Amino acid sequence: MVETSNGGDLEEHEQIVSEIHLGCPPGFSGPHISKFTFCLPPLDADWRSHGETGSVQGEIELDEDGDIVVPRRPLNRSCCLSIQHNITSSIPNVGLQVWRAELVLSDFVLHKIHTSSEFEGIISLELGSGTGMVGVILAHVAKTVFITDPRYFCAARDHGDEILDNCAKNVHHNSEMFKYRASVYVRELNWKNSWPPTMDLENWETEKRFSWTSSEVEEVQGASLLLAADVIYSDDLTESFFKTLERLMSQGSENTFWVPNGAIADMNAEYRWSCISLSSSSRMLYLALEKRYNFSLDDLDIVANGYSRFQSYLKDADECESLEHDDSMPFFVGKPIDLTQIPQYVREYNRGNDIEIWQIKYVRRKYPSQ
Repeated sequence: MVETSNGGDLEEHEQIVSEIHLGCPPGFSGPHISKFTFCLPPLDADWRSHGETGSVQGEIELDEDGDIVVPRRPLNRSCCLSIQHNITSSIPNVGLQVWRAELVLSDFVLHKIHTSSEFEGIISLELGSGTGMVGVILAHVAKTVFITDPRYFCAARDHGDEILDNCAKNVHHNSEMFKYRASVYVRELNWKNSWPPTMDLENWETEKRFSWTSSEVEEVQGASLLLAADVIYSDDLTESFFKTLERLMSQGSENTFWVPNGAIADMNAEYRWSCISLSSSSRMLYLALEKRYNFSLDDLDIVANGYSRFQSYLKDADECESLEHDDSMPFFVGKPIDLTQIPQYVREYNRGNDIEIWQIKYVRRKYPSQ
């Protein structure tokens, strides 16, 4: 839904409403707090070490009558997340609203928390965090969570501080959900600036609240998980996003394989074998997006232009595994997640059919000289 006011810059005055907020009070323009409910596993995960039989390192616990004591898995606890957001916003300020892709990514993180220990004790970096909801949920099990958003400047106002301030408030209001001693930081990460960030000593006093320290920059280099939701809606921002992603994910271990030259075909044929070095970052990105359709005058059809631009940055996972490409340029490998296998944990929204989550890795391939 778009509301247009008269005069001024279009981006500044065009008001957008997320479908998530359509049930909010009409005519309400200030910050609003919505409640999102879901279940979380108990914070104390010691029950995992007991297993199903009640044994710990081969020991069996008996009660006073000599009967075996079978530990019961603690019940999941119901949680209510309080998220402050705007009901409408200008295009530069869309991070002040809650969007469906953010809720679907929250479902994905909750599913990982419920079904595995993959995210336990990790260091994570979220890009374009908006309200910070996904990072707050992840902090239930992670060791350190960096929640980031770009700062956006225009002649009239500084949008970045407004989004980051709101995000920091949501982190504070929901801090009781965090794992014991989990560290959660709200930081600026502008995709159009260099990484690691340079320290602006001149504006340090006014910007230090959301600025990185050297120790934080060092710690985030060890992040194994990157998250992003609803950051694909502008071609120029998509380009900046992937450039930043390349800088963040380019460090990784290198593995060497021997593979036959050319396409893999008849396994009985004779091949010349080449050494191929695949450098795959240990970092994994999970990106949630919504395909937004518009009528295109160029195509004379309804197309999802932003989605097509996003896909142009990715190579198919099967394509990569076939090793049919012989260029030495690095690339991103993307694979969509089957959302039918991800239950809806967050209750207060309609998932729809236009949301996708992509698993993305960064790969470098080098063919050594013969």
